[in-house]
Amino acid sequence: MNIQMVLKESPILQTVASRQEMLWTNPYVKEEPDLNIEGLSVQGIDDAEERLARFADYIQRAFPETKSNQGLIESPLTEVPVMLAWLKAERDSFKGRLFLKMDSNLPIAGSVKARGGIYEILKHSEDLALEHGLIEPGESYAKLAKEESRKFFSNYSIHVGSTGNLGLSIGIISASLGYQVTVHMSNDAREWKKELLRRHGAVVKEYEGDYEKAVAEGRRLSEDDSKSYFVDDENSKTLFYGYAVAARRLARQLDEKNIVIDDEHPLFVYIPCGVGGAPGGIAYGLKTVFGPNVHIFFIEPVETPCMLVGMASGLNHEISVQDVGLSGLTEADGLAVARPSKFVGLVMKKMLSGVFTLHDEKLYHYLQGLNKTEEIFIEPSAASAFEGPIQLLQYEEGRQFVENQGLTKHMDNSIHIAWATGGNLVPEDIRLDYLKR
Repeated sequence: MNIQMVLKESPILQTVASRQEMLWTNPYVKEEPDLNIEGLSVQGIDDAEERLARFADYIQRAFPETKSNQGLIESPLTEVPVMLAWLKAERDSFKGRLFLKMDSNLPIAGSVKARGGIYEILKHSEDLALEHGLIEPGESYAKLAKEESRKFFSNYSIHVGSTGNLGLSIGIISASLGYQVTVHMSNDAREWKKELLRRHGAVVKEYEGDYEKAVAEGRRLSEDDSKSYFVDDENSKTLFYGYAVAARRLARQLDEKNIVIDDEHPLFVYIPCGVGGAPGGIAYGLKTVFGPNVHIFFIEPVETPCMLVGMASGLNHEISVQDVGLSGLTEADGLAVARPSKFVGLVMKKMLSGVFTLHDEKLYHYLQGLNKTEEIFIEPSAASAFEGPIQLLQYEEGRQFVENQGLTKHMDNSIHIAWATGGNLVPEDIRLDYLKR
């Protein structure tokens, strides 16, 4: 593969390489894409939803903060009108209503990764527990919080590679169940996340270089041990289904607010993207629920737009951001990924509407704006989500997209959701630092 040739023939990649902020709209997106692509199915989301319900008794027992929600790991959907007014003072093209999906406040792990990460460990634990007679079908899973269950799981190990939040969710839930858990982290992961993991009893291994190296080493060590399980953020359908459940929960929240999504009331969702697992899973779930009436955009830093580079070039995981001359370094630690997931790239090819990129300084601008206007704190990666709604109609590509979808006359009725992917566990001193930058 001659990357230079690909670059030469692609004006889009040339813009990416110049580090300009941009909106890339996906020319392959379809109104009704194949939901069974790559072996996926709606049944997989059904199974995930049912399994999470079976584990509700255990979750309540192990994590008392979930009792008020009967063991459901869910986050609020909050309208942010004051933030919207603040944003519109800078860019007045926005039309519709703006909401924040506050996965920053998800119980247990304080990030979107509490969805897929926790679900994958719960599924693995159920498989082991049923196989070894620790629980019987139909029995309350609360007994998995007992010491005898923890003793059983302590014979098994979990490995995961992470830039931060996935490691936190896997580490916290695995340690709670009793597993020996090792989180392999790239050196750009936040120090406080490593410390928090150690406090929960996880082993943290640090690697020079980027996320790919940490994942590869985690996979290798796990394969050497028959009692070990590796969580594969790039290729796991189990993780993917855990994230996809979010779309059904969101649909119920919209319903509770009497918000209709249809041909004349379109839904736009903006999700920060690293390797692609969490945003891809949520996007897939959204498509199964809202079909052609939802339009999903990912947000990536200008130095690490791995999904944009993979999709726009058609090379998917075979190209990295370094191949086009970018550093792969960003303040948005959860988005510091150089090469996209092959699996997610294939699934998103006809589902994703587009990708926005933004400079790092805007992360703090949006983070501070939200804190000032709504008194809500989110971390820098999560704050990137605001780039989408406020910039959509600023770009010619965005206006063209809206027109091509036949939505220009319906934009006043549109609903926009910025997906806040993390922030609740950020220590106070680091919050203050972010708010002063």
